[in-house]
Amino acid sequence: MAHAVIMAGGAGTRLWPLSRKARPKQLLRLFGGKSLLRGAYERLAALLPPEQIYVITGAKYLPLVARELPEVPTENLFGEPQGRDTANAVALSAAILHERDPDSVMGIFTADHVITPTDKFTAAVSRAFETAAQHAQSLVTLGITVRSPETAFGYVKRGKAIADSVFAVDEFTEKPDPVRAQLYAASDDYYWNSGMFAWRSAAILDEVKLNLPVTHTGVTEIARHWDTPQREDKLHEIYPKLQKISIDFAVMERAREVYVVEMDCAWADVGSWTQLNSVLETDEQGNLAVAERVLNLGSTGVTVVSESPEHLIATVGLKDLVIVHADDATLVCKKRDAQSLKELIARIREAYDERYL
Repeated sequence: MAHAVIMAGGAGTRLWPLSRKARPKQLLRLFGGKSLLRGAYERLAALLPPEQIYVITGAKYLPLVARELPEVPTENLFGEPQGRDTANAVALSAAILHERDPDSVMGIFTADHVITPTDKFTAAVSRAFETAAQHAQSLVTLGITVRSPETAFGYVKRGKAIADSVFAVDEFTEKPDPVRAQLYAASDDYYWNSGMFAWRSAAILDEVKLNLPVTHTGVTEIARHWDTPQREDKLHEIYPKLQKISIDFAVMERAREVYVVEMDCAWADVGSWTQLNSVLETDEQGNLAVAERVLNLGSTGVTVVSESPEHLIATVGLKDLVIVHADDATLVCKKRDAQSLKELIARIREAYDERYL
C-alpha cells in the first residue's frame, strides 16, 4: 500500500516576525488563507485518502498540525522530541510505517513549497510510487524541471532512461556556482533536487542500516514501541542522540540504486519574504499585499504582510522594501537585505532573550 509522509519540522527563521518557535512557517496562512502545510496535504489528498497521509513534525507542534489537518488520523502524526535533520525524520517515519505495514511503499514530501499544477504533481508522484514498487531496492527522487540557473538549489543529473520520465541518477550536485548553474540550466540532463522521494520502507531502512547503522538501530527500537505506553520514554532516550544529518548526504548520495522521476511543475521554495513574489500576484507597481488593509501612495516593489484584519499599513514613496507586521513586532528592511534575518534574530536574542522569537 502507498503512504505519503509530509516533513513539517522546519522553523523558517527567514519569515520572522510571523514565523516563530510557537508557530513555524509551514503553518502561516499566507496563501489565499491557506498554509503551506495545508497546501501540501491537499496536493496529496488528490492521490491518497487521509488514512494514508502522515506528518512528522516537532512534538510541540502536534496540536497545531492536528487543527490544521483535522482529516488526518491522530495516529498518523509523528512528533520528534527535537529536530535531528531529515535523515532521522525519514528513518523514523519509515521504521514506524514498516512496523505497521512491512510491504509499504512510502513517499516523502516537503511542507514548505508551492507546487503547481496539482495534476502534474500527482502524475509524477504516481510514477514515483510505481517505480519504487517495481524496483524493490530502489530509492526514487523527484526532480523538478529546471527553469532558470539557480545557485540556491541542489541538482540531480540523470543518466540512462529506465521508463517514461524515469532515469537512473548519475550524480547529485550541491548548490553550484553561477557558471555551473548556467550550464545545468542549458542542459536537459539536470533537475532541481526537490527533496521529495519514494521507496519501499524496507529499501530505505536497508540503506539507512548500511550508511547510518546507529540511526537504524535507534529508530527500529523506537518504532517497536511506537504504539505502546513506552513510546515517549524510548523517543526521549534515543532520538536526541542520533547523528544530525540530511537524507541527501547520509543516504541518497551513497545509495546503490537511485532513480529520478521528472516533475514538470512550477516549484517555489518559500524560504524568505522576497520569494513570495514568485508565487503571489503583484499590482502594476510591483507591490505585493498579503494583508487585509494596505494603501500604497507612490510606492513600488513593496511587499506588505500582516495577519491583523483591522490594522492598516500605509506607505508613501517607498521602493523595494519588505514590511511585516505581527502583534508584538514589525520588520522593515530593504529587499536586498531580507536574507540577513538570521543575523538580525541573533541580535534580537542577545537583546531580548526569547521574548520575540
